[in-house]
Amino acid sequence: MNRLARTAAVLVVAVLLASCGASTTTATTPAAGGHSSHSGHSTTSTPTASPLRAGERFVSLTMEEPYTPGPPNGGTDDYRCFLIDPKLANRMFLTGAQFQPQNTDLVHHAIFFRLNPEQAAKARELDAATPGQGYTCFGDSGVDDASWVAHWAPGTNETLLDSKYGYELPPGSQLVMQVHYNLLGVEGKPGTDRSGIRLRLTEQSLTPLETALFPAPVELPCTPKESGPLCDRAAAVKDVIGRFGKEIEDQLTELAEFCRPARPSPTQHCDLPIGGPATVHALAGHMHLLGRAIKVELNPGVPGARTLLDVPDYNFDDQALRVLPAPVQLKEGDVVRVTCTHDAGLRALLPQLQKQPPRYVVWGDGTSDEMCLGIAIVSLA
Repeated sequence: MNRLARTAAVLVVAVLLASCGASTTTATTPAAGGHSSHSGHSTTSTPTASPLRAGERFVSLTMEEPYTPGPPNGGTDDYRCFLIDPKLANRMFLTGAQFQPQNTDLVHHAIFFRLNPEQAAKARELDAATPGQGYTCFGDSGVDDASWVAHWAPGTNETLLDSKYGYELPPGSQLVMQVHYNLLGVEGKPGTDRSGIRLRLTEQSLTPLETALFPAPVELPCTPKESGPLCDRAAAVKDVIGRFGKEIEDQLTELAEFCRPARPSPTQHCDLPIGGPATVHALAGHMHLLGRAIKVELNPGVPGARTLLDVPDYNFDDQALRVLPAPVQLKEGDVVRVTCTHDAGLRALLPQLQKQPPRYVVWGDGTSDEMCLGIAIVSLA
């Protein structure tokens, strides 16, 4: 997830979820036992589709062939991008999407990016230059200015959009499917995956949706009971960069500059100024396995402040989108604060992390790293 700080600063449109509106969210029931029972993988089957509404149709897409994950750089996380083509001759709007993970033991999350024909040509070049199916794409689609139009994470199923809103797909648009494969805890050969997505499309003209990302840094030291070389922050940062590249280093620098340097602590926050008007329809929070709580507030500490999202007991296996009771208007000069609490003590309780060396945790793409991200589905018109 790149360009986070500058994205939030101007309420720019990096799209992460394709679900919004006043309809009901279908979500899985959180696993019993709270954080200590996190699997890090979904165990749900694809739910039955809600009926098509007037003017809608389904388009189902899948990978051309099965893919065997192979994490690079000695890591346990493989971010792989696959180009898929919905073959759109006319402008369409995406009004709902249901990712269909074929191997839930491996799939950590998936994001779909919209590409115009020129961007699709660049993606094909990346694919052709990379051995095997698809190409490595830590953080985003690997193609500049591609827009997120759909997302899946544990607990997220299709949320029908309000009939007035949708994600615009111009003629000739193609999609990149980025799948994060997590091999923590996988014994022996990982097996293969051939995931897909079911799109709900309409040719009706709708109000376009985008998604703003509101990040905060992560600066989580080892617990007093832990020790090891990666408990040193500099060593931990070097390790993250070694696994995911210089782009992560740039992102850490951006977060520190934009949110101001953070002291080591389980709880961090960032105040993000809004650069233009927008209407917020729904929110979600994203952390990894050490996440305890996430909150998104509008104009904290001033009259009229309000809480937009409050998840006091975060569960990685329940990352469902929260639809607001009523849309909330943002204006230039407003401030959005995202606050996250992580717990390094969970490392000793979670089977996926028990065999991992203790580390000072910073922002990173891996399941053993962490994120602090508020996700807001907005309309700008």
